[in-house]
Amino acid sequence: MERLSKLIAQSGVSSRRKAEELILAGKVKVNGEVITQLGTKANQSDLIEVDGKVINKERLVYFLINKPTGYLSTNQDEHKRRNFLDLMLPEDKQFRLFPVAKLEYDTAGALLVTNDGELTRKLTRRVSGIEKEYMVRVSGIMIKEKIRQMRNGISVEGKIIQPREVQLMELDKKNQSTLVRIVIGDETNKEIRALFKTLEHPVKNLTRTRYDFLTLEGVERGGYRPLRAHEVKRLYREISWLNHA
Repeated sequence: MERLSKLIAQSGVSSRRKAEELILAGKVKVNGEVITQLGTKANQSDLIEVDGKVINKERLVYFLINKPTGYLSTNQDEHKRRNFLDLMLPEDKQFRLFPVAKLEYDTAGALLVTNDGELTRKLTRRVSGIEKEYMVRVSGIMIKEKIRQMRNGISVEGKIIQPREVQLMELDKKNQSTLVRIVIGDETNKEIRALFKTLEHPVKNLTRTRYDFLTLEGVERGGYRPLRAHEVKRLYREISWLNHA
């Protein structure tokens, strides 16, 4: 048995808080009976309706994809370009999957996808505080002074971008490029590109190597793996801790 609001949120219909509002408003039925009591529990086998529509209570799944460049982090595109679902087996992409913390078309690396609407909403909040680690190959040889500037914070399009960690990894003098490891919180990969552009070192390659504690170890480029049960529980625990910190 699960709380009715949780089952509704897991279906992707609404957030858990919104589901509670729908219950109080008398817009939720279980096996034909209108439910208005918060805390009511139901089974996966029960017929649950929200605003007259039966919700889909499919099994919750979680996958970590090592996305190559040239793939979208969305399942809809008017130009019909390849997306993350094209990397998955038929039996896995049958679920209604959504990406968490999208990666741009020309950005590679760790992409978490799931049909768990509640977890997705919590992880994608701008105040979630989840760490993301990137390896950034930029044009030109970066001097240590610019690394120091990033550590202190730089104004980019009116916003101060201050990575949690910045480390100079490699200077390639032959090809005139620099490899930098950077760890961010709520900033986006677009903002990372804008940060290095402000420093006059345009990004050549951008790869997300870690999403929170999830790394790409054992997952080759273009491949993926399901999350283990303890990893899903850890994500929920960390989100709960961050929201109350």
